[in-house]
Amino acid sequence: MINLRAVYTRAEEHTKLAVGGLFAVLVLLVVLQSVFSPTLVLSGVIVFGVIVLTIARPHIALGLLAVYLPFESIVLKFTPDEVYIFVRYFAESLIYLVALVTISRLLSGKLKHKVTTVDLPFLLFVITLVASVLINLVAPTTALLGIRQILRFMIVFFLVVDLAPSRQFIKQLTIVMFGIVLLQSVIGILQSVIGEPLDVLLLPSDARTLGDITLTSGVQQFWDPGSRVFATLGRYDRLGNFLYFFLLMGVGLLFTKRYVTDRRLLWLFALGLPTLILTYSRASWFAFLLGFLFIGVMIKRDKRVLAGLAIFVILVTGFVGASNLNVSQITEGPGQTLSERFYESFSYARWRGEYYGLGRVFWFIHTPVDVVAASPIFGFGPGQFGGGVAAAMHNTEVYENLGLPFGVFGTEGFIDNNWFSLWGETGTLGMVFYIWMLLGIFFMSLKTAREAKDPFTRAMALGLCAAIIGVSFNAFTSTVLEIRSIAFYLWLYAGFVYVLAREDVAKLV
Repeated sequence: MINLRAVYTRAEEHTKLAVGGLFAVLVLLVVLQSVFSPTLVLSGVIVFGVIVLTIARPHIALGLLAVYLPFESIVLKFTPDEVYIFVRYFAESLIYLVALVTISRLLSGKLKHKVTTVDLPFLLFVITLVASVLINLVAPTTALLGIRQILRFMIVFFLVVDLAPSRQFIKQLTIVMFGIVLLQSVIGILQSVIGEPLDVLLLPSDARTLGDITLTSGVQQFWDPGSRVFATLGRYDRLGNFLYFFLLMGVGLLFTKRYVTDRRLLWLFALGLPTLILTYSRASWFAFLLGFLFIGVMIKRDKRVLAGLAIFVILVTGFVGASNLNVSQITEGPGQTLSERFYESFSYARWRGEYYGLGRVFWFIHTPVDVVAASPIFGFGPGQFGGGVAAAMHNTEVYENLGLPFGVFGTEGFIDNNWFSLWGETGTLGMVFYIWMLLGIFFMSLKTAREAKDPFTRAMALGLCAAIIGVSFNAFTSTVLEIRSIAFYLWLYAGFVYVLAREDVAKLV
């Protein structure tokens, strides 16, 4: 028989311990608050809680990070200076903490490393980075920051594969992310209606620095208030990146028979697509369009998509003739209409202006001609050219040695082309290994989309294929492979698809 008195006694003892522990914690917090600021104490409590959660459930920590990143810009905007550096690097530090937990579990035997087709090219890519550092005698600080900038989100793929979260977890997180897309879309639509007051509230305009290093450059609103929406992601192109990635994952579901009638997808596209248009981010428009056409035309050969594409082409070409629009002379300016923004992509005057104004067209020509030609195999080393580290550290060494302006406009440090930035830093060898990794993930996903038995697995794999195409295009127009609003999700879902494929059909991977 159960001794009820003994059970009651133990419960009473545990309650006393819990109350006593809580009281001790409260006393400690009061003492700490008398020494440090309340903001610092609160930050410490949050960090401690996240560390405990990460040690216990590292995959949930990655899920929380996925939820947090779309709101990071607005959080940083209102973060006091005393804790800014900790909040600024909270997300990245969490990835490293998950990595430490995962490595400790692998070493202790609690986890077993899963071999993937990406392992070899990744290893060769890392060796190339190190070799480039040594050959070019890159300063240690620059080298470490440059390598970190390139690899920090790529390692998420391997963490997810080894942690192997359940299908249910992946599905629930995807639903949550779709909910965040809806929230961001609503904010974006409100932004287009309200205009400047909401822009001022949401725009992270202030720069933050640590000595000579730029922690956050701040966003200068060069567009008309309310004309380009950005919600809580800080810039219109970052919102565009975030939206098109998850809209393409939604397209994967839309073209999977089991989910085609799901009304939640209707809301996703009904709000997400108009907001994507309202971002005025052309690169995001075309990235979504390329991914959508890949699924609808190349994979599914859907006649409705083919008909829609034909109608779209007719309307686009017909509008030019009917409106007498001189496409070749369109340039960006205040009050630009949606149609002008679209057709400006094909404007000779814009291309010419970007070349002579030291925009991305200038670097499209001079990176292979001047930079790669000067160091074709191993490049000039991570953190040396074209990317976020060169810009943040004001590293002008390579530019000066080659007689080139310091990035876009001659002042910004980055070149608005992630592929060419990688090419300049890691050389042709590094580019080959990086592309090898992406192609390995792409073809694994494509095979999974065609052969997996589970509808959700097929849908995620199909959406990832489209997203890889979109991101690969987008990387020619921005530093998208370094930006957390999309790069984190690319490698996260690459890991998810790998885990789903392994569960579904082991031979797929």
